[in-house]
Amino acid sequence: MAKMDKADLAQDKKMIKAAIGKHEKNMHQGMKPTKLKAGGKTNADMLKYGRNMAKVMNQRSSGRGG
Repeated sequence: MAKMDKADLAQDKKMIKAAIGKHEKNMHQGMKPTKLKAGGKTNADMLKYGRNMAKVMNQRSSGRGG
């Protein structure tokens, strides 16, 4: 069952990335393409919330089932 979920998640990410790319190519020409967040806390998160709170906020993300 876990393999099926990982494959489904990978397919979903691929589909979203393609959709965002098509949107940006058509609607936001000449701008840098958006990169999807890979996971984990970012420097911006740490500056905004502080190191420990950024960890907690990241663990609560809906992408991880939390």
